[in-house]
Amino acid sequence: MNTTKGANKILFINTLAFTFCFAAWLLNGILVTFLVDNQVFDWSGVEIGWLIGIPVLTGAIFRLPAGVLTDKLGGKPLFTGLLLLCAVPMYLLSYANDFWSFALCSLGFGIAGASFAVGIAFSSIWFPKERQGIALGIFGAGNAGAAITTLVGPKLLDYLTDGKTNLDGWREMPKIYAAVLVLMAVIFFLTTKNKKPASSTKSLKGMMAPLKSIRVWRFGLYYFLVFGCFVAFAGWLVPYYTNVYALDLATAGLLASCFSLPSGVIRAFGGWLSDRVGARKVMYWVLGSSLIFSAILIVPKMDIYAAGKGIMAKSAGTVTDVSATYIEVNGVKCPVKSKTDKLANVDEGFHIFPVKESWQEVLVQKGDEVKKKQLIAKGNTHIFFQANLWIFAIIAIIIGSIWGIGKAAVYKHIPDYFPEEVGVVGGMVGVLGGLGGFVCPILFGYLLEGTGLWSSCWILMLFLSAICLIWMHRVVQKMADKATPQLVDKFEKEME
Repeated sequence: MNTTKGANKILFINTLAFTFCFAAWLLNGILVTFLVDNQVFDWSGVEIGWLIGIPVLTGAIFRLPAGVLTDKLGGKPLFTGLLLLCAVPMYLLSYANDFWSFALCSLGFGIAGASFAVGIAFSSIWFPKERQGIALGIFGAGNAGAAITTLVGPKLLDYLTDGKTNLDGWREMPKIYAAVLVLMAVIFFLTTKNKKPASSTKSLKGMMAPLKSIRVWRFGLYYFLVFGCFVAFAGWLVPYYTNVYALDLATAGLLASCFSLPSGVIRAFGGWLSDRVGARKVMYWVLGSSLIFSAILIVPKMDIYAAGKGIMAKSAGTVTDVSATYIEVNGVKCPVKSKTDKLANVDEGFHIFPVKESWQEVLVQKGDEVKKKQLIAKGNTHIFFQANLWIFAIIAIIIGSIWGIGKAAVYKHIPDYFPEEVGVVGGMVGVLGGLGGFVCPILFGYLLEGTGLWSSCWILMLFLSAICLIWMHRVVQKMADKATPQLVDKFEKEME
């Protein structure tokens, strides 16, 4: 089956529009961090989490109706209208003066996140089944729009505020983003041709029927992890780097963009890989890797002093001599380990694994009477784990890229199982994924408040990865047990 004429052009325009929408959608990750760091607004960690998550919530909620309307009306009017609609609250954000006005405007421009459901549905109908994996993967690469904001945003804010000497200059940033959205709307309207799927003639009830399938909700949970958590970290990593590693906003934004950009670009590879080897194999690898790397990143930067191995008297008697290197009781010498300067400047070096030093502190004096098994030298241990910045950044980039592959693998199934309801099903899966982007920053904020550890966010990633992997494996095993030997080979080539 040949690709529909003009499909590649439509895919390019769709991807470009989605890229700018995604950049606008995640604006708060950079902007809110800048405003708090420069004391323009005094917002708590929980309030920061809410402001980062609110636009994601709007984008998530509107993905289902956007997908349904795209199936019903076609992508051209929907995408054009969405771009223009988002530009209004984006512009009004420049006049926000407190938490609630900022939150209200964020709620409005967050509709940009619904562009994903529009673009997925509008792109898929232009390509045959055997090419939809790579096509939707290429479209999904628009996630790299997050990197536009995290990479360019700090430099733009620095320019607009005259090197932070005129902090009120931040208000020009939302105006620039609004202008770009309007320009993209004009380009989209003038360069695309509308097209609807066969299901556009169905009633709303008929179009919504696939949502009764548990498969849709399982795909949604996978997407909650691989997309929602990607969105959450695209914004959360900026304050993470500034707080844990004391980086300036520009450097933090650069490293956050290093997380976002590969994850978006590699999504196209994930679509191609899913077409070639099957989405199940890809998802097993994605979820398993997410579990392992999340466990690694849970360990925080730490400097711990704890009780170590001490020295006890082997028999009752009198302390006959004490020095820096030994304690003598009744003529029997017990070696004492002295403290060194081994860890004096430990943070200045490069350490992959934790480093430690142990020593003993003498508790008795010459002439003291001691009992058998009495502690005569207290043990001390100093453990230091650097959680090296570059190791953390590399692992974060790896896990972000893994999620990027997983995003394509999840959406590979939708046109296979629901070829005429891609907008509806893709919209619902996108809703659940978008909710992940909303819920996770808020949970990150509460975990930070409760534990005092920035690395506590990775506990949630470990938990989600484990649930997804266990659920998928149980379903696969259940179906494999029911399948006849003749069907197993066929089953192994598919992914539910």
